[in-house]
Amino acid sequence: MKMQKKLLINGSITRVILLSFIFLSAVLIVGCNKNQQDDTVVKIDHGNLIFEVNNNLETRFSTILPDTKPIMNSFQTSEKLEVNNKIIGNFKFNKIVEEPLKGELSGKQWIINGTYADSDLSINKELILTIYDAFPDLISTKVIYTNTSNDDIFLEEWVNNEYSILSQGDSPLFWAFQGSSSTKRSDWISPLTLGYYKKNYMGMNDTDYGGGVPVTSIWRPDINIAVGHLALIPKLVNLPTELPVKSKDVKIAVSKDFEERTIFKSKESIETLETFISITKGDYFSNLERYSNLMQAKGIKIVETEDASFEPIWCAWGYERKFTLDEIVGTLPKVKELGIKWAVLDDGFQIAEGDWDANPDKFPKGNKEIKDLVDKIHDQGLKAKIWWAPLAADPQSKLLTENPDMLVIQKNGAPQFITWWDAYYLSPSKEKTIAHTKETIKMFMEEWGFDGLKMDGQHMNGVGLDYSLDNPETAPESLPGFFEMIYNEARSIKPNAVVENCPCGACMSYFNMAHMNQAVSSDPLSSWQVRHKGKTYKALIPKTAYYGDHVELSDNANDFASSFGIGAVLGTKFTWPKDNPHASESFLLTPEKEIIWKKWFSLYNEKMLSKEKYLGSLYDIGYDKPETHVIKKENTMYYSFYAKNWEGEIELRGLDKNTSYVVKDYFNNKDFGVITGNKPFVKTSFKNFLLLEVTPK
Repeated sequence: MKMQKKLLINGSITRVILLSFIFLSAVLIVGCNKNQQDDTVVKIDHGNLIFEVNNNLETRFSTILPDTKPIMNSFQTSEKLEVNNKIIGNFKFNKIVEEPLKGELSGKQWIINGTYADSDLSINKELILTIYDAFPDLISTKVIYTNTSNDDIFLEEWVNNEYSILSQGDSPLFWAFQGSSSTKRSDWISPLTLGYYKKNYMGMNDTDYGGGVPVTSIWRPDINIAVGHLALIPKLVNLPTELPVKSKDVKIAVSKDFEERTIFKSKESIETLETFISITKGDYFSNLERYSNLMQAKGIKIVETEDASFEPIWCAWGYERKFTLDEIVGTLPKVKELGIKWAVLDDGFQIAEGDWDANPDKFPKGNKEIKDLVDKIHDQGLKAKIWWAPLAADPQSKLLTENPDMLVIQKNGAPQFITWWDAYYLSPSKEKTIAHTKETIKMFMEEWGFDGLKMDGQHMNGVGLDYSLDNPETAPESLPGFFEMIYNEARSIKPNAVVENCPCGACMSYFNMAHMNQAVSSDPLSSWQVRHKGKTYKALIPKTAYYGDHVELSDNANDFASSFGIGAVLGTKFTWPKDNPHASESFLLTPEKEIIWKKWFSLYNEKMLSKEKYLGSLYDIGYDKPETHVIKKENTMYYSFYAKNWEGEIELRGLDKNTSYVVKDYFNNKDFGVITGNKPFVKTSFKNFLLLEVTPK
């Protein structure tokens, strides 16, 4: 007889239902009918998330969120182990144990035991499910496998939280945030097309590119589903995303594959990472925000906000590497006139990557000339920042000639190459690298007097395995600690130092984000990248300044609106009164451009929206049209809308239904009259962007 899923107060130890209320959470544990493969062993209600495990230790999840269509039809083998070229997903349920969660994070945990056995292979599985009271709608998974066979076996892969999510015929079928990095410098969020596949490896995907945010977040108009891992340091795992041509259902997972067949010894155990499934309404913003908040509750410490990091920026990179001191000094009065507060000395001052002293060909008087430049920047009332590529050293540099043991060494014995800089990687865990880095920071900030660091290069986002170390994974895992050291060292010299991390097009490693006080869109390929990268950073590190990078990198090289409207710091690399004759292209500030530049920087300094709260959950950046972003400053709401051409009604979400509001296009100084919060609609037309200020009447 199939067991009915209903509340039983009394029962035997093998046939009992327990009901526990934990912050809108409950668990239902039922016995198993051995003849029915779809019987539920455990059912956990945590907030709006319902999670079930059956007697094959397969899982399924659903939700009570309103207006949500089915997510999956049946139980799925979400946790798998591949050994001896065999994928094992079904385990015979043995028992379940419920325990309170120990530690600073309160919650509950269920340990579900199961076994797999055939003629020559026996494996025990402990599926550990955890809910955290303060984080409803999220359940984490960890698995411990024990080789109970008499023989050693070969381990090839483990997989957690593998789900196939039903398509509901939307257009597009799904959107996705994927946090890996590669040479393509592709969009961090994108619509998925049939036949799509991306491995999303969190290690090195190319010689220069690796790391990222270990979360995949996919969504339809009615539901967002995220998976990822909760380790507090970078881990070399995959978060594959696939949209097969035939099924149209998207597949997501977290997996660890082993490059070489690894021996899984008899009677020994292996443990997966703690991974998770999380659900929300809307786009990826809320799930990333929840992930970051949980990581911080687990121990990630994000540095405090620095006021100076919100001030607008001019960078001398418009003059490129063959700049002259006269060009930089001659531009400073115009920088000040525009209301810009920072001046950045960019690439080209140094002898070589790794040898960071002043290049005598450019600075005949040596380091003193750079110190003099900093003094001149300060004389204009500006702050000074210096470009730097830590962890990069040229093959012929004095540093590497004298210290070849600082390098990251690959398995073949060769140093790891950084193709972009024609340089080699320094290993972040080695004492010589750390000592050299501290000496460089001291020279920049104490001897030369710079107020901030512009750390640059996609190579900073991840480091390859270093086979010169006892454990090669020490190098990538120690990278966040390396940046923590840089931040602390810089701030010990200049207590208000701004530390910018610019990983050149890479999806920035979440673990590095904790040790900087200025993020950046990092060589965006479009204004769309400026905007969605901004939304991403504001989900993960909401109080940190986000710099939209040089406006010359945006659409038409003048799209200030994309940075301004999402609350990004404005920046430019204009040249004035003329270009460097050796520069590859012109960034000249013409009289016509100067009028535009002055207006935007004046408006930025007046509003300072970059310091205010970004309301990222009000609009779906994928499905809602036009694309909309909202910032709240005290009682005023600032809406930014983006579309090539728009004509029609727009909705102003997030207003108090009982309040009347004055609506104004504050960029064009145009009044839209008064609306009420219960009818928050405005009919309008615009090209490219519309910026509205909505103030209570």
